[in-house]
Amino acid sequence: MDAPALQPFDLGGRAVLVHTGFDRHWGTDAYLRDNPFLTRAAVDHLVAAGAALVGIDSLNIDDTSDLARPAHSELLKAGIPIVEHLTNLGAVPVEGARFTALPAPLRGTGTFPVRAVASIPR
Repeated sequence: MDAPALQPFDLGGRAVLVHTGFDRHWGTDAYLRDNPFLTRAAVDHLVAAGAALVGIDSLNIDDTSDLARPAHSELLKAGIPIVEHLTNLGAVPVEGARFTALPAPLRGTGTFPVRAVASIPR
């Protein structure tokens, strides 16, 4: 996912959920390789726009072959939480949903599962 795909949207203060369709591979061997990810330009755009959170329906928000991990490094440095492994983002509208990620009450961990919910107003 590159920056031009994000540019038409007002991202400031919002949860940005990147729907790539990769969740169709959830639970299969295909999910563990060739994952879609955010480019450095997309990450720079998200940081500059002031996104509140970034989620993706993929194994990793970074290219797993890039050990620099620019998405993790830059988003977290900017105080923007990351949520990976999301599923069913195709059911979430582009605008108007409220995203909540409910973590377990633990501190000092690098990653931890959350219960992710998108509420869609009627």
